[in-house]
Amino acid sequence: MKKILLTGGCGFIGRVLVKKLINEGYLVINIDKITYASKKSKLVINNKNYFFFKKDIIEKTFIKKILKKYKPDYLINVAAESHVDNSITDSRKFIQTNIHGTANLLDCAREYLKEFPLKKKSFIFFQISTDEVYGDISKGCTSKESDNLNPSSPYSSSKAAADLLVTAWSRTYGINYLISRSSNNYGPYQYPEKFIPVILNSILKKKIIPVYGTGKQKREWIYVEDNVDAIISILEKGKKNSIYNIGTGKHKSNLDLVKEICKIYDNINNNNNSKKLIKFVKDRLGHDKRYALNIQKIKKELKWKPKIKFNQGLKKTIIWYLKNKNFLK
Repeated sequence: MKKILLTGGCGFIGRVLVKKLINEGYLVINIDKITYASKKSKLVINNKNYFFFKKDIIEKTFIKKILKKYKPDYLINVAAESHVDNSITDSRKFIQTNIHGTANLLDCAREYLKEFPLKKKSFIFFQISTDEVYGDISKGCTSKESDNLNPSSPYSSSKAAADLLVTAWSRTYGINYLISRSSNNYGPYQYPEKFIPVILNSILKKKIIPVYGTGKQKREWIYVEDNVDAIISILEKGKKNSIYNIGTGKHKSNLDLVKEICKIYDNINNNNNSKKLIKFVKDRLGHDKRYALNIQKIKKELKWKPKIKFNQGLKKTIIWYLKNKNFLK
């Protein structure tokens, strides 16, 4: 049985990944410090192949102890501070967790492999990253894995720094790695501060739906389970010391997405005026206008492609939030 030390397994992507890995037959050791964003989702799993520890990834002594005790085959780092607006307000937590936390995990992995050298050839450090590390891109272009990183926000800069630490530790210390960079995730259990839950919450409370600037910023969206399926495919079939983009090729402007959510909500509730709540507000500082991923590598090498169509996933997500309104509070 393959063993995985997974950090941030109680977060939005992490909780789906934990469940799927256990179902796939892996033993999972989940380390999560339970921040405000993971507290609400309450991941509870009763399984002999699952272990949970409420700890911070910055705690070196503890991480080293867990590595020595369980001797994992993989370390998947999902732990991250991820809300862009929060990073603009105060970047300190993002630097601490996303940069220092990743560096600490890498150092612990290096010491672990020195102590257990037979693990070095097969061990993989898997960094879960984001399309935001590529920064703003021009219309008609897509970001390839080999492109230079050009992040704009404190959040995306901290994730880009973490990616570079991973590749540097690989070259310097010989640690095998994988990096996945996915487009915007959505689905059930996403924390209420994120884009889609914010819109739904505004509609339910009949408050304004805030749209930054003109709302023409374009994003690529992927249903969280599709992203997790891709991550597992990369873990099992990906070429060592490689980076893989995970996306759908489906893009929406922020304004079009807001209108689509309003339409689905109104159809479900026999309503016809949710769009009246839309209000344009001052644009975010340093706001990227467009993200778009080139996903030919993962499609060609791993034969992976997304299964959930955007409208199908969006409706599924909206229905879940409407049935779990307390989660939005």
